[in-house]
Amino acid sequence: MKKLWLLVTLIAPLAFAGQKVQMETNHGTIVVELAPKQAPQTVKNFLRYVADGSYDGSLFHRVIQNFVVQGGGYNQQFQPLPTFDPVVNESRGGLPNKRGTIAMARTQAVDSATRQFYFNLMDNDNLNANAGAGYTVFGQVVKGMEVLDKLAQVQTGYSSILRANDVPTSPIILKKVVLLADK
Repeated sequence: MKKLWLLVTLIAPLAFAGQKVQMETNHGTIVVELAPKQAPQTVKNFLRYVADGSYDGSLFHRVIQNFVVQGGGYNQQFQPLPTFDPVVNESRGGLPNKRGTIAMARTQAVDSATRQFYFNLMDNDNLNANAGAGYTVFGQVVKGMEVLDKLAQVQTGYSSILRANDVPTSPIILKKVVLLADK
């Protein structure tokens, strides 16, 4: 068992050996390292939205303590942002929904993820591809986990515009998202 743990400890960082994206929010900065080997289509899809600048100024519209912080799909007036075609679900790529990972949100339809993403605030094994399709993890927070922990504490309530609970009562804005240069 110790050998298996050691092997996992040594290999896990290699899963997230991709490009890095910096997300500047009105609560602080988060840096995510992407995992293109495990979720190539998902990473490519996410980077299209980064490249076209449409994440800039969007909202984190869903915050559930001890679960997720979700965003990327709405502007500051809670209007849905334009999407590219949905991406094929890559949840069987081997990356679990663990604390500090970023994954694509989707509807009940398996291959429906477009632009919305979420950060796991804890290990969410129920979101993994177990008996059915899961939610595709495509990166890991490498800087700014304390920002997400701070976001998890914001007051939330019901939004009549979104017809949803768990909406921050004060806007959490994703001010700017940029692809960082490789070093």
